[in-house]
Amino acid sequence: MTKKKHSISREDLKQALSEDEDFLKPLIQLVLQEVLESEMDETLGAGKGERTGSRKGYRSGYYQRGLVTRVGKLELQVPQDRQGRFSTEIFDRYQRSEKVFVNTLAEMYIQGVSTRKVKAVTEELCGHAFSASTVSSINARLDEELSKFARRQLEVEYPYLILDARYEKVRIDGVIRPQAVLVAIGINWEGRREVLAIELAGRESQSSWREFLEGLRARGLRGVELVITDNHHGLKTAVMEVLPEAAWQRCYVHFLRNALDHLPRKADDDCLQELRWLYGRRNQEEALNDLRAWLAKWQQRYPKLCNWVEEHIEETLTFYSWPLAHHKHLKSTNMLERINQELKRRSHVIRIFPNPNSCLRLMRALAAEIHEDWIEQHRYLNMELLREHKKMKLVNVA
Repeated sequence: MTKKKHSISREDLKQALSEDEDFLKPLIQLVLQEVLESEMDETLGAGKGERTGSRKGYRSGYYQRGLVTRVGKLELQVPQDRQGRFSTEIFDRYQRSEKVFVNTLAEMYIQGVSTRKVKAVTEELCGHAFSASTVSSINARLDEELSKFARRQLEVEYPYLILDARYEKVRIDGVIRPQAVLVAIGINWEGRREVLAIELAGRESQSSWREFLEGLRARGLRGVELVITDNHHGLKTAVMEVLPEAAWQRCYVHFLRNALDHLPRKADDDCLQELRWLYGRRNQEEALNDLRAWLAKWQQRYPKLCNWVEEHIEETLTFYSWPLAHHKHLKSTNMLERINQELKRRSHVIRIFPNPNSCLRLMRALAAEIHEDWIEQHRYLNMELLREHKKMKLVNVA
């Protein structure tokens, strides 16, 4: 067979350059069209109109196929043969590129870029706009993987468990309602943090937290020795019901914020500052000694605050029963701040989620991203200290 050489003529190039100031789009279209023609010649063993004994078939016209590229949407004429043998590699490669592009769109959404902005960005980048609904449907493909992450079995023990919630605005049945985003972080015996669960609830109630914790139990949560939360009554009660074997630590940061409710507006700043210092002592005995001194100093001036502190502060001192090096990590829910800050930063762009599924999708995608970062990092805590601490307790009991 005498192979026919397809080439782009100087005239074609001149025409492509002259018709459009942005000459890349028509130029690439010409090149891809030539590739399609060459691939058809290879398939049939003969060029268009060529007479040869090695011919394997005959052409049968064209069909039109659009191809979205970085330089715009190309309209290609794809050749066909009578036997239907021809298949081009161009669109196979395009499918792989398209997946990358789709993943990029998904990542843009995860990073907090609104669907309207994604539409504008894609139009600017590739000359073809994807509608907001299309972008939303693309991101729905994330659901399967995110569901696997959310439903995975918990195969190791987590001695430390941190729970917290924040609220997002979601449109439900045409009404904008606040929805609670419930989050659980665990620290395993390797000293690594993991995002164990993130779920959406109508509100932060005892029943929603109980269902959340029971879901963790069903997935294999075990070995919890200390739970750190704020003083939300429903959460506290649910922890005691589902994890009765675990000790409870009330977040001291939330406790100090609550203390403001028992102080006059023009209170002495030194009062709360000295109360904060109690949480930096080496052990509970030192903290209680300082507490007695603090109460004696401020009782007359702020009796309401002192009575409230004396009644509730021991709930915030549980962490003193754990290794000294772990104290700063266990006395508050600040460990969740990284997640809460990221959720707030990304969701602020969206402001109001169109439905609960879109909200949960973004929250879980962010959680999965942070979870992977934590797995790759160095261990968060030295858990050998906890092992030694438990041994010493057993020796002292004996």
